[in-house]
This record gives sequence, structure tokens and C-alpha cells, in this order.
Amino acid sequence: MNEAFIREIEQRDNEKVAIVIRKVLIDMGVPKVGTAYADKALDSMFENYNVPKATYFVVELNNAIVGCAGIAKLENYDGNVCELQKMYFLEEARGKGIGSMMIRACLEKAKIYGFDKCYLETMPYMKAAQKLYLKTGFTYLDDKMGDTGHYSCPVWMIKDL
Repeated sequence: MNEAFIREIEQRDNEKVAIVIRKVLIDMGVPKVGTAYADKALDSMFENYNVPKATYFVVELNNAIVGCAGIAKLENYDGNVCELQKMYFLEEARGKGIGSMMIRACLEKAKIYGFDKCYLETMPYMKAAQKLYLKTGFTYLDDKMGDTGHYSCPVWMIKDL
């Protein structure tokens, strides 16, 4: 079995990344409205993260993209806070430590960009993801920060960088 490796997204990855994200969201039973599923950005992730202080990563395993995540400034928020965005892994990538590797890559990039905190939004039933976030130093918030448009994601977390 090949080793999983993380790299920055390339334009040629756009279609594969959109397929991975939509498959994971469908598999998890996530609503298609008010979540990342409806984001126009899904079909052009390379272009959407090809802006200052933003990076999107993919993880490859056995020559296939099996997961992804990104970091960017938190939308509609005045503070120096970034958001861990669109972190999804296909079933074959779960339970292998790849999520921890991906969060580490994202947080390292966030520190390079000079952000003070990292915020994220998730679903209440995504317990494995929340466990990973807690293990990585995120804590729960009582309310959302900024306005990402993901009104169907009622779990909010934050981490000091």
C-alpha cells in the first residue's frame, strides 16, 4: 500500500475534489442546503483558494484523491481568524491518522499566514470529526463567528494558534 501524502491543490484536481466532497456529504446524510454541498466553490476549489492567505490541500492514497481540507480567512468577520474549511475524507482514508496530518498541514499554513485563531463549523452527528478536532486542541463555542452561510452546521469550534 502506498503512503498517503498531502499536497496543495492543483487546477487539474478540481473535478476529483468536488466528487470526493459531494460523496462524503451524501454518505454522511448532510443537508444539501445550508452546507458546503451547495457552495458554488466546490467545482472550482483551486481558483477559490488561489487568493492571499488561503490554501487548499488534497491527500492522495494509492494515486487517488481520498480527502481534502483548506484554510482561509473567516468570512464576514473582522478579527484575525481563519477557518478550517471543507475537510472531508472518503471512507478508505478514515482511521489512518490522515485527518491529524491534514489538520496539522492546515494549521501550520494558518500560522505562516499570521492568523491568531482557527475556527470551524461541523454537524452534531459528526462525532469522529469532533473527537479529532478536540484532540488537536479545538474547543466548543456557544455561538457562531462570522457568517459562512452554512446555517445548517450548528457546531462551532475554535483553537488559538
